[in-house]
Amino acid sequence: MPEQQTPVGDAPPVAAVASPEAVVEPDVEAAVEPAVEPEEPAAAPVLDDVSAAAVDLAREAAVETAGAEAVGEHTGVSVEAGGLAVHTFAALMPGYRGWGWAVSLARPAGQEYPTVCEVVLLPQAEAVLAPEWVPWSDRLAPGDLGPGDELPYKPDDPYLVPGYEVTDDAELTDDEQQLFWELGLGRERVLGPEGVRAAAERWHASAGGPTSDVAIQASAPCVSCGYFVSLSGLLRQDFGVCANEWSPSDGRVVTADHGCGAHSETDLQLPVPEPLPPVILDESLIDEVTAADLEPLDEPVAEIAEAEAVLAVEPVAEIEADIAEAEVAEAEVVEAEVAQAVVPEATQPPVQPGPDIPEPVVPVPDEPTPVEPGPDVPGLPEPDEPPAPPVLPTPEPGIAEADQSPES
Repeated sequence: MPEQQTPVGDAPPVAAVASPEAVVEPDVEAAVEPAVEPEEPAAAPVLDDVSAAAVDLAREAAVETAGAEAVGEHTGVSVEAGGLAVHTFAALMPGYRGWGWAVSLARPAGQEYPTVCEVVLLPQAEAVLAPEWVPWSDRLAPGDLGPGDELPYKPDDPYLVPGYEVTDDAELTDDEQQLFWELGLGRERVLGPEGVRAAAERWHASAGGPTSDVAIQASAPCVSCGYFVSLSGLLRQDFGVCANEWSPSDGRVVTADHGCGAHSETDLQLPVPEPLPPVILDESLIDEVTAADLEPLDEPVAEIAEAEAVLAVEPVAEIEADIAEAEVAEAEVVEAEVAQAVVPEATQPPVQPGPDIPEPVVPVPDEPTPVEPGPDVPGLPEPDEPPAPPVLPTPEPGIAEADQSPES
């Protein structure tokens, strides 16, 4: 360790260099961090009385912004941070039921009157608002996916875990590759414990679970049915797929304790028909009648015999001819009666007048009354020349003498 030199004259002292061994380390336990005092809560804002009483000023500001027809009654006043007084007025616009106009007033220290800061339209407690926006990927529900739709990729899906990759599959057989694929080797992600648990709970509570109506009324569970195909992996013991086309669960995942009426090992219990008693014939009210007890029917038999005898004697052709002659005679009689009923008017003799029948009166036409021409009745036009007298033929001499003879 170098010795410390004594300063000479006015020369400044030389600082001594301590060795690493001589360096004293600080005491960690002795170092105490300063205590942080808790911040005192901020004082609640106090409503200014002058700003709270300035209702008319706030209404004028709201009317200037929205119009008098859109501003309703004063609904209240509140205070915000910084001592702002907010006056609220009902909004009367169509489609804004439950909204209100909020007018903010402020009065700095030393100022006599408040100042209008802003006028805004805000929803109140009874306002009709649109639901909170939700991204479309979060709005999708199970069953909404249709043909052509695709879901977005979820890199942080909680139901999936990273898979394993086969490093050397050149010497693996087909069975080994299939086994490794079922175990998740070769896939980027596989179903994790959370996904298995969620699927089991969902299938157990579905229509293929043990609590459905068809399972409660079933006579045997699916685990003993020949159409039950168990799943692979962790769900093998509790779930399977139904392969019975007659079952309502055909092609669906069902639990092992599910059941239906199409079980392969159950049979329908047909009711046994009850034997019927022998037929009892009550003969106490029946009278036995034989053919000898029946009386013969004389009249109908006689009429039938007479008709058969007529048909046997007279041939059918003669009977038809008689019918035709009777029809012709009847037609002639009808024509004669019609001819006698209709008599022409020309053949009837004229009716002579007598004491009982007066002579017919012939009407005499009235002579026309001559009309004198006048101012209202125009006169007939006068002919230009009188008509010439007719020319009579001259009688011959012989004919004239014969006419003048005494015999005529």
